[in-house]
Order: sequence, then C-alpha cells, then structure tokens
Amino acid sequence: MEPVAEEPALSSILETAIADGNFNILVAAVEAAELTEVLSGEGPFTVFAPTDSAFAAFGEVDLNDVEALTKILAYHVASGSYMAEELADMTTITTLEGSDLTVEVTDEGVRVNGALVVLADIVCSNGVIHVIDAVLIPTQEAEEPEMPPETVVDAVAEIVPPEVEEAVGETPGEVEPPV
Repeated sequence: MEPVAEEPALSSILETAIADGNFNILVAAVEAAELTEVLSGEGPFTVFAPTDSAFAAFGEVDLNDVEALTKILAYHVASGSYMAEELADMTTITTLEGSDLTVEVTDEGVRVNGALVVLADIVCSNGVIHVIDAVLIPTQEAEEPEMPPETVVDAVAEIVPPEVEEAVGETPGEVEPPV
C-alpha cells in the first residue's frame, strides 16, 4: 500500500496575501489598522482583496488614518466563506463595516460594487479571497432627513449661548436695537 500524501496545511488570509506579493499595500494597511489578528483569526471570512495596482489607481493611502483605514478594510470583508459560485447567486453581501456590497454577474464576470473579481476562490484556512481590480470605498452615511421647522428652532435654542439669547427679542426675527 502506498502512503497517502498529506495535503499541505492552508495558510490564513493574511499569510496568503503576504506570500502572494501582489497585496503589499493591502497588507501594510491591515498592519497599520491593527487588523492582523482579525485576518489571521478563525473566521471564516470572505475578503475582496484589491491588488497593489488597484491601490495605485486609487491613489495614496494614508496609513496614519487608522479610523478611515479600518472602515475601508472592513468594507472589503464579509463574515462567512462565499465561493464565486455562491456569490453569483447573491445580489448583496453584508460587510464587516456594516454596509452591503452589490453583487452583479456580467459578461465580464462577477462584479462587487463595480469592481471586477479578477481571480476567485483562493481558499485559505480561515476563509476565501477574491481578488478585485479596484478599491471599494464605503458610501457616506445617508444625510439625515430635514427636521421640521419647530424641531430646528428647538435644537438651535438648546445650543444658543445665553449672551446671544439676551440680544434676541420675544418675537422670532425681532432684535432689540443696541443702546
């Protein structure tokens, strides 16, 4: 009987990204945002990983802005391990950042928020990586709906300093003339 060859142990998402060599900016951002433990952790995660060339097209990344980096990186990661075949059946996927990414199947392949998945299903010990051709940027939170006028007046009244309040007459819009 021939000995059965053991399959090599899979690397974590972070170890895989480091070993690949095409994710240097992503890895630097993960390290700067202090997320190495997360992406080396148990998971499972689905990571939409922009390459160095995708980051170059995006522009300079401020590795000192930890809050922004964390938000952007969390926008590239979903909880659970979703292979490309599963993604193709989805319309959205919720990220660790809390927002949904739109998933579309086009003639070119699977797109996530418009970014093309150029290499899919890189299986790791704690999930899967899908290489994308662009950096995903979370949208700004939706603007608050306008407050009704009476609520605006109440809100402003709470923040008006007392010395300004004294200069305002009883009737809105009426100001006492200076003495």
